[in-house]
Amino acid sequence: MKDDEALAFRDVSPQAPTHVLVIPKQRQGLTRLTKATPAHKALLGHLMWVAAEVARTEGHADDGCRFIVNDGPAGCQSVYHLHIHVLGGRQMGWPPG
Repeated sequence: MKDDEALAFRDVSPQAPTHVLVIPKQRQGLTRLTKATPAHKALLGHLMWVAAEVARTEGHADDGCRFIVNDGPAGCQSVYHLHIHVLGGRQMGWPPG
């Protein structure tokens, strides 16, 4: 899935039957969520909408899924380009990590 602002694609190392990443096409300085500024508000909202659309398209509108943003070293962020993980298709444990 893609549009003018975002791209969604399957993770190369899936952690669930559905594991899709949603990224902004233009990084715009968004290396981490905690680095976001007021100028990023519209893009962040759009990324969340795309993540929800991915969940609906993948058939998780009724059973649910998990949306994850890892932030910084302690948050297990390994790629410093803001992205949202959409995980579904199995029961998720709590607490995570």
